[in-house]
Amino acid sequence: MPLNDFRSVFLPYCLRKQSDGKYVVLNREYIPVGFFTHEALQLPVAVYLEGIGPATAAKLSYRGDKNQDEIYLYNDGCVPTNSDSDMKSYLAKLEILAKKQVRKV
Repeated sequence: MPLNDFRSVFLPYCLRKQSDGKYVVLNREYIPVGFFTHEALQLPVAVYLEGIGPATAAKLSYRGDKNQDEIYLYNDGCVPTNSDSDMKSYLAKLEILAKKQVRKV
C-alpha cells in the first residue's frame, strides 16, 4: 500500500498497547504516526493514555470492540476520506482522544 496521502501518514489508524501499559499511535502502515516509511521502526514513541478502559475502547473502535490492546479507529470499509459520514465518525473518535491526558512515565 503506497504512502501517498496525508491520512495514511499523519492520522491515527490504531492504538497499540505495549507490555508496559503504554500506547503507540500508529498510522495506516502500522508505523508511528508521522513517519513516511514502510520500514519497521523501534522508537520510544509510546505514552500512557489516561482513561482508556473498555467503554472508551468501544467508543474508539470502528466495530465497538472493548479490547484495549489494539484499538482500530477505522478499517478499509469506513476510511474517513471515503464519505462525510465516515469522516464524522472518525473525527468523533479524534475528539475523544484529543481530550485524553498523556504521560511518558
